[in-house]
Amino acid sequence: MKNNTNLAIRVSRNTLLGNLALSLGKLIVGILAHSGALISDAVHSFSDVISTVIVIVGVKISGKESDRNHPYGHERLECVCSIILAVLLLITGLTIGYKAIESIRAGGSVTVPGLAALIAAIVSILVKELMYHYTIAAAKTLSSTALKADAWHHRSDALSSIGSFVGILGARLGIAWADAAASLVICLFILKVAYDIFKESFTEVIDTACDEETEGKMREVILSQSGVLGIDLLNTRQFGTKIYVDVEICADASQSLESAHIIAESVHDAIEQRFDGVKHCMVHVNPLNPVEE
Repeated sequence: MKNNTNLAIRVSRNTLLGNLALSLGKLIVGILAHSGALISDAVHSFSDVISTVIVIVGVKISGKESDRNHPYGHERLECVCSIILAVLLLITGLTIGYKAIESIRAGGSVTVPGLAALIAAIVSILVKELMYHYTIAAAKTLSSTALKADAWHHRSDALSSIGSFVGILGARLGIAWADAAASLVICLFILKVAYDIFKESFTEVIDTACDEETEGKMREVILSQSGVLGIDLLNTRQFGTKIYVDVEICADASQSLESAHIIAESVHDAIEQRFDGVKHCMVHVNPLNPVEE
């Protein structure tokens, strides 16, 4: 757990430094080159800085071991962090969209963006796409929803930079409203990502069951254990990035308590060992009289 936490923090710290440099660069170039789209893009990158700080805090706290006051651990805090990131994206997107609409209503930009703005947009696309792949790889390795949300934050920034590039290019070709229109497209991209992150994180917060395919595989594993005659109940719930399993199995009523315990232990160990996301499996044994079969 400690190694996983260290990896997540290292990835977040590296992207934090990259975002600071990138957002400052885009902001300066956007101002000097008179590009509203690039300035909007820079604001989006600044929101990445804030989101990464939240991820670092969330991962650090969620990686803490269980204690007396939190016997089920702290994993759910990753989902809370992801929801905060989604809200930040929502606010960022709406702000950019509002400013874009105001600019379009005013007739668009009267100043043609400089070539430096076009180059800065290209650099931003490449850097943010690299950050996305770097962070999403770590998120998959650690099964971290917070890192995954942060990765998609990077991808949304790359998409917004594409919008900036198109808008700046259009404005340089004589389409006055192109720069502002690009900011509006960026807004829509950001809002879509915010919705997706919020939906996934909220699903995990409210203890949603695993998908049918995963539960089906669990049933196969349980029924394959020696002494298990059937399954009366199988409940699963996603607790943050982890899964809790409650299962009631049937076993021969005539056997000893010790034998029933051994069967329950085999089911418990099999589920926790074969499914990486399972943090705990609770097994209850119901007696089954052979004449009832």
